[in-house]
Amino acid sequence: MAALPEPITSLIGALSKLPGIGPRSAERIALHLVQAESGAVQHLAEVMLHARERVRFCEVCGALTENSPCAICADPRRDASLVCIVERPVDIISIEKSGSFRGQYHALGGKISPLNGVQPEDLRIGELETRLAHGPIKEIVMALGTDVEGDATSYYLAKRLARPGLKITRLAHGLPAGTGLEFADELTLSRALEGRRELL
Repeated sequence: MAALPEPITSLIGALSKLPGIGPRSAERIALHLVQAESGAVQHLAEVMLHARERVRFCEVCGALTENSPCAICADPRRDASLVCIVERPVDIISIEKSGSFRGQYHALGGKISPLNGVQPEDLRIGELETRLAHGPIKEIVMALGTDVEGDATSYYLAKRLARPGLKITRLAHGLPAGTGLEFADELTLSRALEGRRELL
């Protein structure tokens, strides 16, 4: 079998570093791009560069935005007394898709992980404390992952941010919709039982 030209293998290598793109997908995309019309590839490159140059982090919440403050922070209809803490800006997008949260957000930029060299001072905790000191925040919702680092970060923040008049909650953990018990692990089942509510 003939080897692929070096520019294609380099392109495959670059594409395979993208999240969710495995070696086979990277190869298919690379082969498509080198055979596509030059104008289409040029347009794709321009759109990617344009997005990278224009999109930045909101100075208030850390969300991805073109204008700062972002549309959520600038929206007077949002409940400024309710702030949801997330790990990354993309987590804001996930929660917004649910359409069930009308407060504001704060992206930490990661989670505490001493093994990976991430300490509290590496996160946007100081900015959150500034918001608490100057804003009308009455409730903080921890929406971090349920892994060890996510739990540790949630508990650390709950202790550090605790003050009179501030309610600190976390997302309920339970069973995913549309699946049976046989697909749930023991930890998920345990947390679902702990977080049970009355039906009537």
